[in-house]
Amino acid sequence: MSVVAIQAEAAPYRVENPPPELEQAFLTIRENAVAALTELRRILGVVRAEDYEAPEAPQPTLGDLDALVANVREAGLDVEKTVTGSVRELPQGVELSAYRIVQEALSNVLRHAPGAAAKVEVSYVLGGLGLRIANGPARGLVKPSPGAGHGITGMRERVTMLGGEMTAEATEDGGYEVAAFVPVSREEQQT
Repeated sequence: MSVVAIQAEAAPYRVENPPPELEQAFLTIRENAVAALTELRRILGVVRAEDYEAPEAPQPTLGDLDALVANVREAGLDVEKTVTGSVRELPQGVELSAYRIVQEALSNVLRHAPGAAAKVEVSYVLGGLGLRIANGPARGLVKPSPGAGHGITGMRERVTMLGGEMTAEATEDGGYEVAAFVPVSREEQQT
């Protein structure tokens, strides 16, 4: 991730008179790489040390989805977000996991379906939280992804850890859909 951040910072200087859109795209890539590196360091610290104390920095929640959507729009993804139901604060683990699932699904759209439009649906329903992230077919040249291929596995692990269910599959129109439901009892809800 450090290398990605450094390369993203240096890339605009390798092009003579880069357009502002290109500079902004590399700035967004650098910011995302630095954020991912920070989270990786925090996670590795937890895994490696028994006496590790988590940093005081707040973790992202569903309230931060607008910023995430704006960020991926800047990266070139046409994305629409819809929230239904009675918005309420959920347990921290649910909030963070839901945010990360949406983040990973949108990253996958950027990586695997260039030019596709995406929809993010967050549904506050009785008994839990529903998520649906869907995209249409790629409209650009699809290059092999340099990713490790653990994104969907990680999403499934988050949902399973919370006692939920998830599907991730191709759609009839050539797109892809990730759908998850995470149960939240009334006692767990933070009001």
